[in-house]
Amino acid sequence: MENALLIGLSRQMMLQRELDVVANNVANVNTTGFKADKSLFEEYLMPVARDEHFVGRDRRVSFVNDRATYRDFTQGPLQPTGNPLDVAVDGGAFLAVQTPAGERYTRDGGLQINERGQLVTAAGHPVLGTNGPIVFQQTDRDITISPDGTVTVLEGNNTLADSIRGKLRLVGFADAQALTKEGANLFAAGPGVTAQADTKAQVRQGFIEKSNVNAVAEMSRMIGVTRAYGQVATMLQQQSDLRRSAIERLADVPA
Repeated sequence: MENALLIGLSRQMMLQRELDVVANNVANVNTTGFKADKSLFEEYLMPVARDEHFVGRDRRVSFVNDRATYRDFTQGPLQPTGNPLDVAVDGGAFLAVQTPAGERYTRDGGLQINERGQLVTAAGHPVLGTNGPIVFQQTDRDITISPDGTVTVLEGNNTLADSIRGKLRLVGFADAQALTKEGANLFAAGPGVTAQADTKAQVRQGFIEKSNVNAVAEMSRMIGVTRAYGQVATMLQQQSDLRRSAIERLADVPA
């Protein structure tokens, strides 16, 4: 009886964790460049009991173990915006940005120009080029971002020659799962994780990458997790009632 309660409790704990992950995905279904999280669970078999009086399957108790949460880095759909500062990364690369906490990485290409003329993210973090932040002059116009990330403009009254303002720094990782989410659609590289230049990815100007969350699938999963949690709660209540009934009967000593 105790085993049933402990197994049910372990299952409820994992369902709660999975519901948190699914709810976060649903909340970011419209977040530009968001990458969905996935839960990974495994069976944990309790070690064989020392008392050898148990036989057969009674020797093992199976629990649910929260093994890990991983990121789904598949590319989301590209949406045209017509804004020359918006870029979508076509491939597995990330944009490098500078934050107060150090260099971070993002797939959110909804960019803008701040009051200092720097190309920044929606959160105001400078976007890094191969030679540092990309800075525009007040007379710059007709901004063009080529597929390889080169940023050019027409300067002042010049209508013939393009002026280069920098080149977007596109980076990749040998194991993207080693990246950690920090909020604000940013990823951080942990110890031993090195960013490498990605020469295969391309930039699509005038597009943004939408979230790769499948809203219908996530909502269906949320309903399934909620129902499973309720079923386990019912089972635990039944086990508790059974235990109470057993104690009451055993305490009912004949006069």
